[in-house]
Amino acid sequence: MYEYNFVETSLGGFFSSATHQETIHQYAKEGWRLVQVLPTNYNGHGKPTHYEIIFERLTSKE
Repeated sequence: MYEYNFVETSLGGFFSSATHQETIHQYAKEGWRLVQVLPTNYNGHGKPTHYEIIFERLTSKE
């Protein structure tokens, strides 16, 4: 059986830096596996501004 974790993040912008790589590395160290990155919000030009990073890992339950 798997458990899932959903983390919302942005890829940075003019005044902020992206943190997605640090987030992925942090969760990987805790045993999570990256499943998918989904865009959730878009700006007026159709460019994604926020993302949901989906992680999974095995649970000890069956």
